[in-house]
Amino acid sequence: MTSRERVLTSIRHEEPDRLPVDLGSTPSSGISAIAYNAFVRHRELGVGPARVYDVVQQLAQPDETVLDHLGVDVLDIGRTFNTAESDWYPHALTDGSPALYPTWFRPREQPDGSWVAASTDGSPIAMMPAGGTFFDQTHFPFIEGYPPTFDGLDEAMGKVLWAAFVHSPWDHLDDEGFWDTLRANALEIRRRSDRALMIVVGCNLFEWGTFLRRFDNFLMDLAAEPDDVARLLDALLPRHLAFLEKVCRSVGDVADICRFGDDLGMDSGPLMRPDTYRTLIKPRHEVLCTYVKEHSSMHTFLHSCGGIRPLIPDLIEVGFDILNPVQTSCAGMDPAELKREFGRDVTFWGAGCDTRHVLNQGTPAEVQRHVREQVDILAPGGGFVFNTVHNILPEVPPQNVAAMFDTLSDLRE
Repeated sequence: MTSRERVLTSIRHEEPDRLPVDLGSTPSSGISAIAYNAFVRHRELGVGPARVYDVVQQLAQPDETVLDHLGVDVLDIGRTFNTAESDWYPHALTDGSPALYPTWFRPREQPDGSWVAASTDGSPIAMMPAGGTFFDQTHFPFIEGYPPTFDGLDEAMGKVLWAAFVHSPWDHLDDEGFWDTLRANALEIRRRSDRALMIVVGCNLFEWGTFLRRFDNFLMDLAAEPDDVARLLDALLPRHLAFLEKVCRSVGDVADICRFGDDLGMDSGPLMRPDTYRTLIKPRHEVLCTYVKEHSSMHTFLHSCGGIRPLIPDLIEVGFDILNPVQTSCAGMDPAELKREFGRDVTFWGAGCDTRHVLNQGTPAEVQRHVREQVDILAPGGGFVFNTVHNILPEVPPQNVAAMFDTLSDLRE
């Protein structure tokens, strides 16, 4: 099978010729630039310093040499942008290792060693503390309350770090002819590669409430101000649909997977009562999924952290084909139970290695044993794409990353 066939076969809940693997096709299935540099040095792969394509999370865009070395089966279409050396400039990461930042991202170092990033009007909206490894949001446009109308919503969203410092290809969204370029790039990468293609669209609902109001406020709003929450979601939905219309027209027949994001869980379970999800979020998730399915050939992928098991039947019902990162350390997220209960109806993209306890703290032998156990549980019958539980973080030893991928290589033979 080609890599694309391998991924699509597994999504159809059939066993491919070997286990499909992802690294770096989404900003929730990638690797920290620090960990990437360490791994590349460890394996002596001879590629340049990490290109930090997701500047908020400080994630590397893996070089295709690395993807070939690891047998990765998926590519992010966004990597077809920022391909010239002039699109990047050198920067030192917190550990002192070299990296490249996109030229449009120019944070300023402060006297205390922290870094501040500003919006286009010069106002600070994000900060990375001294010794930190990612940027935190510091500006919440609606922190004082909901506006009477959402006429200024686009401007407010543009001052949230996730939109102001967005990863490729969306950092080029305002370029003349962007959508034509996106299609041309997608067709070219599909021509030269047999890997499955991912387009990351976001289209968050719950999370935009937390970005605009701040997390604590929005959680209270769900219970105390549901009418205002509904007003906000009703303002977001047509914006997301207008965006998806352009995505589907541009690459809906080229990309294989359309990745949405909306963190709905925490360690102990969902961030809201299931009834609240069903009332406020679920109907709008269904509208988004239905649009993609009716206007493209792409499979729908939801990134949602946390213990979301009580919501999984609803997520399947609205039309999500794939769930990520399958955070197995959270309540209700036992992989064997998930596979038994939902393995015929949704594909698990993740859960291959626990990044909270095993990959970062275990020995290489413990990593190897854990990966074999997870694959034995999740791979039978398809419906599984191997990926770590969220991103590989900066402190993960390169020996453990090597042990994980070496084990996968053995299992795929």
